[in-house]
Amino acid sequence: MLFSYNWLQSFFKGKLPKPEKLAEFLTMHSFEVENLKKVKGDWIFDIAVLPNRAPDCFSHLGIAREISVLTGLTLSSLLSEIKEDKDIKAKDFVLVEVKDKIACPRYTARVITDIKVAPSPKWLKDRLKSCGLRPINNIVDIVNYVMLETGQPLHAFDFEKISGVQNQKSKLKTKNIVIRKTKKGEEIVTLDEEKYDLDENILIIADIEQPLAIAGIKGGKKAEIDEKTKIVVLESANFYPQVIRKGSRIINLRTDASLRFEHGIDPNLTEIAINRAASLIQEITGGKVTKGLIDFYSKKVLPKKIKLDLDYVEGLLGVKIPKKEIKNILKRLGFKIEEVSSQQLLVEIPTFRLDISIPEDLIEEVGRIYGYEKIPKVFPRAALVPSAKNSELFWERKIKNILKETGFSEVYNYSFIGQKDISLYQFARSKEVIEIENPISSFNRYLRPSLIPNLLKNTKENLKWFDEIKIFELGKIFYKKEKKMLSGVLAKKESKDEEFFELKGIIDFLLNKLGISNVYYDQYKQTPEASSIKIWHSAKCAEIKIDGEEIGFLGEIHPTILEKTGIKEKVFVFDIDFEKLAKLSSEEQEYQPVSIHPSAIRDLAVLVPGGTKVEEVLNKIEVTGGELVRDVDLFDIYSGEEIPEGKENFAFHIIYQAEDRTLSSKEIDKIYQKIIKVLEENPEWEVRK
Repeated sequence: MLFSYNWLQSFFKGKLPKPEKLAEFLTMHSFEVENLKKVKGDWIFDIAVLPNRAPDCFSHLGIAREISVLTGLTLSSLLSEIKEDKDIKAKDFVLVEVKDKIACPRYTARVITDIKVAPSPKWLKDRLKSCGLRPINNIVDIVNYVMLETGQPLHAFDFEKISGVQNQKSKLKTKNIVIRKTKKGEEIVTLDEEKYDLDENILIIADIEQPLAIAGIKGGKKAEIDEKTKIVVLESANFYPQVIRKGSRIINLRTDASLRFEHGIDPNLTEIAINRAASLIQEITGGKVTKGLIDFYSKKVLPKKIKLDLDYVEGLLGVKIPKKEIKNILKRLGFKIEEVSSQQLLVEIPTFRLDISIPEDLIEEVGRIYGYEKIPKVFPRAALVPSAKNSELFWERKIKNILKETGFSEVYNYSFIGQKDISLYQFARSKEVIEIENPISSFNRYLRPSLIPNLLKNTKENLKWFDEIKIFELGKIFYKKEKKMLSGVLAKKESKDEEFFELKGIIDFLLNKLGISNVYYDQYKQTPEASSIKIWHSAKCAEIKIDGEEIGFLGEIHPTILEKTGIKEKVFVFDIDFEKLAKLSSEEQEYQPVSIHPSAIRDLAVLVPGGTKVEEVLNKIEVTGGELVRDVDLFDIYSGEEIPEGKENFAFHIIYQAEDRTLSSKEIDKIYQKIIKVLEENPEWEVRK
């Protein structure tokens, strides 16, 4: 915002510091001076006034107050002398009615007769130009001048252009001014010839026929001041900031007046500003000010009082400022001081300081005027105590990172399911399903007893766009009791029935990274908890066990579920109890160096009766091979035309490796033959050669 150095000087009898020095004072203690330039014998300050100080410092008077505090110069009074004409009364000319007392808490008006509209004096034009405003005529220029001087926007109406009714007593036609909200279909042409269709509930100033101005934003063309104007109705009002901000946004029009009203203005400023403007009009135009101020003031705003504890000042600023200096600073700021005790002051805040409401605001004022540069730099003293380790959160992050390493993406779903899900997964048979008393919709009627239903919905939608889906979720379920589960989905558009083993490998990798051993996969048996939940394909599902304790399930989703959810592809899922998993996990990892000796791989195919568990064959191979069998991987299950009916062919990769030597072919053959012999001890098993 632009401010004139010469104008600021007019508030003081003493000489102001040089412009550069004054700019430094303001920047260090009040607001940053963003630019300073010399213009025709004057210096123009571009000051970034902070929003909280807009109510009192969007004006030359406000900046002059700051300068007075910083320099100690005495500020001249702005009180204006008005010589009212006792023979004519303002109330005989204008009748004001405020219909919305919240939107317009105060409205003042004065009537000035016998004016002569002409160009403004040079000094007035120069001051307006220095602040970026174009001079128009003496009445309009005075109104704009007082706004820049005091921060209070005003407006002048041509009395004779306002509609009204005949006053029988005074034989004058009394003009009606109504402050109200707009009606449907109303419009206005503003001073700049722009036409606005006004929505309902925009605050306007109107006569008995039509709008005269958009309140706090822009004047209308109807009552415009021109060369023929003889009588002026001067308006100075206070409007509720949100009302002006909303109206300005609706009609997409922002002005100097609306900018000030949007930030809030002291209601007590209206009278000061209108008297100042009336005094200047009387002085410059020779007009007569009618007797009386028309003043609607719904609820008078009084100064606030705040208790200030001097010990708290020291504690917050970090420096001990003498009591005498604190009192001096507050008095220079225009605050009234009363001592409550040796360490407490009762401070009365002038109404123009809308930004001061709590003790901390007062302390900030003391600090900035005292000078932040005087406050010594002291490092804070505090004991840095690390927070206790949250084991649950630690393992959550660890598990998520491991699964992301394997190509999985994490999803977050709502903790609710609908009636359709309850029926599909047959949760309704259990009395433990929790129904919400006030659900946001029918699709969110129950707390989820499993993560799987919502994960399958994710899978269905994502299979429309991707050939492979690898997602997981770690979240709470609500079934019998609240607990955390870890569930994941693997699905491919072109399934080759290898996904079960791929997912098993991922689970093995996860458990290994978590420091968990003694893992094996057992035949799937429905637990009492899951007895009513028919999710798994009974022939393609396994229980995940650690040291004999079941921690979850791994398998293919039942075809019936997939059909009813509209998923055509096979879907493989793991569902693990996170709380058990976290309890069994360990941060300790045993380091095993990579063997310098090469490994050897031999394949082995076993023909077994249908329904034989892979784990049975794997266990035989691993136990028989001993330490020299490093790993065994199942890579194929076949039951085609070349295989006798009722039989299946299991194909394994057997990896041989020793820690201390390179195994010879004879050693590997010996172990291989031993494995064959042990496998064929079962008369129903046949090793294919």
